[in-house]
Amino acid sequence: MTTDLAEIKNLMALATGDEKHNASAHSTLDVLWVLYDRILRYDPQQPHSEERDRFILSKGHGPVALYAILAAKGFFPSTELPHFKSWDGILGAHPDRQRVPGIEVSTGSLGHGLSMAIGVTLALQAKQSDRRVFALVGDAECNEGSIWEAVMVASQKKLKQLTCIVVNNHSSTIEYGDMATRFEAFGWHATTINGRDHEQIYAALSQQDAARPGVIIADIAERKGA
Repeated sequence: MTTDLAEIKNLMALATGDEKHNASAHSTLDVLWVLYDRILRYDPQQPHSEERDRFILSKGHGPVALYAILAAKGFFPSTELPHFKSWDGILGAHPDRQRVPGIEVSTGSLGHGLSMAIGVTLALQAKQSDRRVFALVGDAECNEGSIWEAVMVASQKKLKQLTCIVVNNHSSTIEYGDMATRFEAFGWHATTINGRDHEQIYAALSQQDAARPGVIIADIAERKGA
């Protein structure tokens, strides 16, 4: 297991081939690193443990950063990374929960991850579990109407265990104005941070509102990615 972010970038470089969506993956790297290195509760040897927190990469078309971090944390050997998108490998262009240890749900079709995170959160509540659920979406993914349907439901259900992370790399052609204000209008607790500043990321991820779902708008200032 590694605690060195530079090593994660080296691991990402092992995954080659078409449709890597490298810019998209790099836009999520800092948030994912802080999440897996300092926030999430998990056991790589027991990836389905009921005691784990849950993470869903709704932005599933750019999974290479997540794959590298899962390998670094011991979910599977890093020797799988050079086989990205190979017929004999486990790592596809979109994450597959049936093949990749540590993947909670199969994603890739945009706009569905937050809704699935709501289902996971409701299931945990039914089990009286206090485990947290995190879903990462992209700013352009918020063009999908299903995102805002999920936002309304999560607020109405008061899903305080749920945190949505919006990686805002300014790739959307639709100007939203202030993204945090939109979530707040639906009753969410919203925080906007520098998506490259690890201490800001850690402070935001550590927060949990007493009665509302939370959203973190992680702004990627260099406006790269998709």
